[in-house]
This record gives sequence, C-alpha cells and structure tokens, in this order.
Amino acid sequence: MLPFETSSIYDQLPRFVFKMPRVVADQKAKFESDELFRRLSRESEVRYTGYRDRPQEDRQIRFQNGCREGQTEVAFTTTGTNLQLVFSPCTNGYSEGCDFEKEHGKVHIKSSFIMNGVCVRWRGWIDVERLDGVGCLEYDEERAQVEDAVLREQIDRYNQRLRDFEEKQRAYRAQQERHAEAEVEARKKVSGLSPDRTSSASN
Repeated sequence: MLPFETSSIYDQLPRFVFKMPRVVADQKAKFESDELFRRLSRESEVRYTGYRDRPQEDRQIRFQNGCREGQTEVAFTTTGTNLQLVFSPCTNGYSEGCDFEKEHGKVHIKSSFIMNGVCVRWRGWIDVERLDGVGCLEYDEERAQVEDAVLREQIDRYNQRLRDFEEKQRAYRAQQERHAEAEVEARKKVSGLSPDRTSSASN
C-alpha cells in the first residue's frame, strides 16, 4: 500500500475543471417557454411558510422581524413552490426590497435571485395579520445581462484552456513520434552494422 504523500497517476493528469454555470445560455427564452415559469409569472396567491408549528401571533411577529432583517419564506399555493426570499434589510419601515409603508396592513416585497438558471424577480405583498397575499415572478432583464456576461467570460476561459490543452497534447504526440522515429533509425543502423561485424569476425 502506498503512503498518502506519494503522488499518484491522477496528480500527473492535467487539472481540467469546468465550473457549473449559474445561468442557462438563453434565459429569456427559457422564462417564456418553461411551464413552471409561465405559471409563476401570473399573479397568484402566496403564503408565508415560516414557523408553521408556532401560534399565529408568534408567526406574525417572526414574519415582520424577518422582513425587517431582509429575508422571509413564501410559497405559491397553486403550485406548492417554496421560495426563500432575500432582500435589503428594512429600516424605518422601508427598503428597496421591503415596504411596510406603501399599504396599511401589508408588506410589499421585491427579491431578485436565480431560479433554474434564469434571473428572476419575485414581486408581491403579504398581509401582516393573515400572512397570505399575492405575488408573481418576473424576468429580471438587468441582472440577466450581468450574468450572461459572466457566462460568456466563463465559456471563453474554458475554450482557451481547452485550446491550450489540445496544443500541449499535439506537441507531446509530435515529440513521441520524433522519439519513435529516432529509435527506428537507431535500430536500422544497428541492424545495418550486424552483417559487417559477422563477416569481419569470420575473416
């Protein structure tokens, strides 16, 4: 058995890792054609899903505190799709992602994230007492452009590494072929000398 310090054959192989892309190649097309996105893009009933084992009053407090801290859990009741929403923390009842002031008794929430390889934005409101409301998903064009640029850069880097690897492979094969040819030439010279040696030995 080899000690752990000994380098194995795997250490000598080239490290060729491709990070999983965060988004798909054509996000907008997927958002518009995917059945789940089509259903979630229509405004429908949503429900706060946090702390379901607690009394209603406790859940109301925890929901509002979570919103002020910048996170909450909701589910689309029609599809059962659960989402963990994250947004900027709320100060004095308002932030870019959370607004207690817009409508009395309701909190309006916006949260951007990547779902199934597509940049989306959740937009909706939840009643602070009933803990249900209305929400939908929208395609996040601005964020999608940023992620597309990252994806293109990642693919370019991968392709460059692939080209470098193939170039090294070609150089290695050429070197091996030259080495093999040199061995063949050396053998020819040795076999070419053998008959002369035999005849000189017989003289």
